[in-house]
Amino acid sequence: MDKAVSIPEIFGSAVFSEDVMRQTLPPDVFASLINTVENGTEIDPGIADVVASAMKDWAIKLGATHFTHWFQPLTGVTAEKHDSFVSPAEHGRAIMEFSGKELIKGEPDASSFPSGGLRATFEARGYTSWDPASFAFVKDGSLYIPTVFCSYTGESLDTKTPLLRSIDALNTEGVRLLRALGDKEVSRITPTVGAEQEYFLVDADDFKARKDLFFCGRTLFGAPAVKGQELDDHYFGALRPKVSAFMKALDYELWTLGICSKTKHNEVAPAQHELAPVFCSTNRAVDQNLLTMEYMKRLAPKFGMECLLAEKPFDGINGSGKHNNWSLSTDTGRNLLKPGRRPAENKEFLTVLAAVIKAVDDYQDLLRISAASAGNDHRLGGNEAPPAIISIFLGEELEDIVDSLIAGSKYENRESKYMTLGLRSVPNIRQDKTDRNRTSPFAFTGNKFEFRMVGSSQNIAFANIVLNTAVAKSFADFADVLEGAKDFDAALSELLGKTFRDHSRILFSGNSYSAEWEKEAKARGLSVFKSAPEAYAHFTDEKNVKLFSKFGVMTETEMNSRRSIFFENYRKIVGIEARTMVEMTVRDILPAVSKYVTALSESVTARRAVIAGAPAAMEEEVIGKLSALMSEAYDAANVLAAAEKTACSKATEEDSANAYLTAVIPKMAELRSKVDAMEVLTSREYWPMPTYGDLTFRV
Repeated sequence: MDKAVSIPEIFGSAVFSEDVMRQTLPPDVFASLINTVENGTEIDPGIADVVASAMKDWAIKLGATHFTHWFQPLTGVTAEKHDSFVSPAEHGRAIMEFSGKELIKGEPDASSFPSGGLRATFEARGYTSWDPASFAFVKDGSLYIPTVFCSYTGESLDTKTPLLRSIDALNTEGVRLLRALGDKEVSRITPTVGAEQEYFLVDADDFKARKDLFFCGRTLFGAPAVKGQELDDHYFGALRPKVSAFMKALDYELWTLGICSKTKHNEVAPAQHELAPVFCSTNRAVDQNLLTMEYMKRLAPKFGMECLLAEKPFDGINGSGKHNNWSLSTDTGRNLLKPGRRPAENKEFLTVLAAVIKAVDDYQDLLRISAASAGNDHRLGGNEAPPAIISIFLGEELEDIVDSLIAGSKYENRESKYMTLGLRSVPNIRQDKTDRNRTSPFAFTGNKFEFRMVGSSQNIAFANIVLNTAVAKSFADFADVLEGAKDFDAALSELLGKTFRDHSRILFSGNSYSAEWEKEAKARGLSVFKSAPEAYAHFTDEKNVKLFSKFGVMTETEMNSRRSIFFENYRKIVGIEARTMVEMTVRDILPAVSKYVTALSESVTARRAVIAGAPAAMEEEVIGKLSALMSEAYDAANVLAAAEKTACSKATEEDSANAYLTAVIPKMAELRSKVDAMEVLTSREYWPMPTYGDLTFRV
């Protein structure tokens, strides 16, 4: 990045932002569009041509020749189809055109995207429709227009549509609750998110030399390196020059797209890093996180590296998550999750807090499902990430307030304290009223909740769909009670006490990694789903269908389609990994180890030809161990291949996914144990791929 570049000048320069709209649109058109963006009102079709023309002219100045409707199909990534602005004119000329119709509606082929049975393969028609609440932007010579994606019959085929519906539901019920609490000023509530993104960077040549990384995004084999993260010297350590250069380039690209990349640092594991943005509306945060992941992947090769977004690229060291920091903002500038100096007296905060606790407890299964994937199964519960059990950490002060409300006793406010460090030249530090608990999957962290279970490669939309809708349900339930209350204060006090008492089982401040917690969680009646398929099976439970149907977020048909896609994705991912393991073993690893065994045997033979009876105990022992392991690995590969074929042939996606879970994954572990044992005994000269030490320390 050029040192002379002014960040304020380039920030958002590739975005059709509110400032750009104000400069390029007639005042009445601008006012109408902003009203749609800020208040969620229906867009006026009459302004579409004017907005489209302004967008086109602005984009062309930035070098755009094409436009694309940018959407989020049920693949977990984004999709785009590019059309040029060029239209033929008289006398062989061309003009640049872009109509309101083209802005509002697109028609990509829907047949090749996952639909979970919503569409037959031969039924190709699908529609994209402009989402004006998420700003358009220019990238790679195209104008990108964020859109929703639906089928010919109107069912949602994407993640953005239910996300926008959930945001509307939360706003409607949240404003209703605030009215019941006496707030007459707030007219809109917006969920906001800051998504911290963890990732690994490895050498590009090493990446290409490993089929597992190339095809699966994570290593399927690998003996531990002699050094991992034991010394804690990588966490927050000095950035390596190549990594620093990559981060600078990434920041520049993200800032240009209006993404406020704020924090960057080394994470715990070697070769692991993190980026954190500033909060923004959930709709834009989802779009921006998808762009962030895309730019991480596309920029890394320019610096001789590859970016790994898999949840567990390496066994034995920390995996990568995505911390979904979620809060609620009003159009009057308030954060509804800000406790204030005296939270025990802040009735609005306590009511919102109670609503969130109720939502998380009532729909803990949905939250678990929102973070469930084949990749995240390797991370959750691995003593380095949140466990596969949902619980909430509030901190000492809020726990004491909750306890007092349950007991109906008076709470004595805590005053802030200062820590004295015994250094005259160093200012005293105001101590927070509570510590943090990094083992908690859903922790209150001052003015927001941090949902830490989401996997690093996942789209955060689903987690926020669940949060928004579940909290909307709590808001609606609370409003039902308070709107008709004769004695409001008594009704609110009773409501808070009952809610905290009924849902206290979800509150836990201890070590969520401990085996004791799993036993206690089961005793409390909490959901304990150790694998993704176990969790997926509960997606369409009656209470969950009622939740999404009540607020129009997803129909039962749309939910059934997603349930099918969950299982389908799981079995496909595990299937690819199993087949990759078999191919690597048979075609790469066993031939390489065989060559090494042959070389050792020839060395022993040559030495004894010179010196009769020369000792070769070491070589013979290694030859014997490797020969046995080679036979065992070959047999294990054949067993794995057979198990994979059987799992793939199951009649339903759910049966197939469960077969991969119970029959294929254990066979993968057996094969890995044989191969990793061979790696330890085989000379580096013969081992056919970079090792863990190479991958995590070579950049």
